[in-house]
Amino acid sequence: MSGKISKRRKERNMRVGFLTSGGDCQALNATMRGVAKALYEWDPKTEIIGVLDGYKGLIYGHCREMKPSDFSGILTKGGTILGSSRMPFKEMRTPDENGLDKVKAMKDNYYKWKLDCLVVLGGNGSQKTANLLSQEGLNVIGLPKTIDNDIWGTDMTFGFQSAVDIATNVIDQIHTTAASHGRVFIIEIMGHRVGWITLHAGIASGADVILLPEIPYDIDVVAKAIKKREKEGKNFTIMAVAEGAISKEDAALGKKELKKKQAEDAKIYPSVAYKIAAELKERTGQEMRITIPGHTQRGGSPVAYDRVISSRLGAAAARLIEESKYGFLVAFKGNEIVPVPLAEIAGRLKYIDPHGSIVKEAKALGISFGTKD
Repeated sequence: MSGKISKRRKERNMRVGFLTSGGDCQALNATMRGVAKALYEWDPKTEIIGVLDGYKGLIYGHCREMKPSDFSGILTKGGTILGSSRMPFKEMRTPDENGLDKVKAMKDNYYKWKLDCLVVLGGNGSQKTANLLSQEGLNVIGLPKTIDNDIWGTDMTFGFQSAVDIATNVIDQIHTTAASHGRVFIIEIMGHRVGWITLHAGIASGADVILLPEIPYDIDVVAKAIKKREKEGKNFTIMAVAEGAISKEDAALGKKELKKKQAEDAKIYPSVAYKIAAELKERTGQEMRITIPGHTQRGGSPVAYDRVISSRLGAAAARLIEESKYGFLVAFKGNEIVPVPLAEIAGRLKYIDPHGSIVKEAKALGISFGTKD
């Protein structure tokens, strides 16, 4: 940090708002700590305002002034000390039940609290709203939070590696019982639209089959992979399945038809894992078991990797504030931290490339993705 304080800073203390939005994850607290510690190093008189419960707090005026002690001892703490909520971007321009203009309310509270900058820790939807506020004239900096690792413009998001480690550990534990009882185990991993967690956890745990939203599967090909293992004397199969995994038949449907089909499936199967299990049992005759780690993938203490990148991202965000550079997502690229315009990343998801190197390498290991190639 340069330690330089601008003329504006001499007039009053810098006031920075912190907001955590969307689903919680590991390292939210660690990232806020990184921003705060770097800001206090720059100027001990910096004032930090914690916006409570995500964008709801910004809309309805709920916040609290924070002290340096609030950021002590939270590096390893999961969740978020500010609370969070989900406020869909598509509803931001829609007045609430009392006719309140949400965007105007957020702007009014920003100015009421005399903020110089708002730091938004959130995923895709949260960063879309951050970009909206930036376009409305507010000073905003985004930090890439999501276990899904699907934010465009950054190689890595904080929370992802912690979720991968949890999912990997679950699959590791399943291996012994699967082998002992000669069953097919389907572990359903978080990821509605992208399958980064499933892909990484599947490779790390030695899964035999990995099914992802980006690679529509052929159930007959999956059944063939299970039968092949049986012929080779392997009496069990481990499948890592993303909760958004989709069959090639469903993937060919239009949006309305797909939504209708999924609604019909939901009446029969609690989730995609149960549907796949039923179809595979019919085709292979093998016993099927399903494990769903669910929200455990979001919980607990962040792993060391996440603590490191969240600290780095936080310090880099503080540097942007010091330099009065706003309207950026603080991104992680090629082991370096770089600012990427919010307007460039808002509304874009980072999908797995079905023909990318990591998929090719997984296939080279004998992992089936439910496709013929």
